[in-house]
Amino acid sequence: MLSTRPDLVPPRYEAALASLQDAAAPLPYAAIEESVRRELGCPPEQAFASFSEAPIAAASIGQVHAARLHDGSDVVIKVRRPGVTEVVEVDLAILRLAAEVISSLSRTVRRIDPVGFVEEFGKTIRAELDYLAEGDNADRMRERLHALGVHVPRVVWPCTTRAVLTLERIHGTKIDDVHALCAAGVDRSKLARDFATAYLAMVFSFGFFHADPHPGNLFVEAGGRIALVDFGMVGTVPPGIRRALAEILVALVQRDASRSARALHDLGVVPADVEELEFARELERLTAATIDVPIGGLRLAPLLAQLMSVSRRHHLRLPRELALLVKTVVMCEGIAAQIDPAFSLAPVLASFIGRSVQANRAT
Repeated sequence: MLSTRPDLVPPRYEAALASLQDAAAPLPYAAIEESVRRELGCPPEQAFASFSEAPIAAASIGQVHAARLHDGSDVVIKVRRPGVTEVVEVDLAILRLAAEVISSLSRTVRRIDPVGFVEEFGKTIRAELDYLAEGDNADRMRERLHALGVHVPRVVWPCTTRAVLTLERIHGTKIDDVHALCAAGVDRSKLARDFATAYLAMVFSFGFFHADPHPGNLFVEAGGRIALVDFGMVGTVPPGIRRALAEILVALVQRDASRSARALHDLGVVPADVEELEFARELERLTAATIDVPIGGLRLAPLLAQLMSVSRRHHLRLPRELALLVKTVVMCEGIAAQIDPAFSLAPVLASFIGRSVQANRAT
């Protein structure tokens, strides 16, 4: 969770913490078989025409197996680790106690509200434990992304419970496998733009976005269609946060430090005792460094990283949704640049936000 909070930890810690996200040892098949039997009321070999004993992937909450339905459809089965919900509740209790202790010892730490952070983390991790909620997230996302030509796998609801999730299997190339994309004749420039547009639409049009855009969750199917998987971590963007993020990003793209400061103040994240002069100077220095860079060559990631550094130094209390959005925008820009090194998110972002603002004014 901390690896998604650039407002709380600097980049080197983000990178180290991110390595803990998917390094779990797989469970023995007997444990998976028992979980499927308990959840679906019959063993895997009866519920499915075939079920692979070797996992495709293993994470801390669950692991994934390939299977085939009786109608011949290829699917993947996500099975929650037995006993993980109890472990999570114990861990959350320990984390809350630790947060209360450090809050009582340090006024500086108290300003970032570690107790509130743990409570927010508890909501997030409990949601990820519920595969019915993840299935609902996938259905919601599918409805919204269909018009943009993005494929979200179908949920097989008769074979889905809170601890077992059955999804249509995606066949495609990982989005960062440039050699395979070239071999398949994919237009990488178009793919990068389509990918960025889909994420910007999720954030600024839908207010509901896939919050874990690492290459293992992003595929390119035959013909160049983008496919998304894993909807355990999603973000919801209230209109106020959406407008604030738009203001902050436009201000950064336009190198307007005063506009950035106003947006942060309007959001209510700047503490009353902030050193206003130094705060303003730091934002000025941040934007001045890119004043001679053409918009097509501007990279948002270093700008946002510096903005998060300013936030940490001045103890700004960013809403979790905004911090998660910043992290998502940075990850998306990095992936798009891997697909097409000439791609720049800044002009696409500026154009997209401009259209969104005009549409909001028209309504």
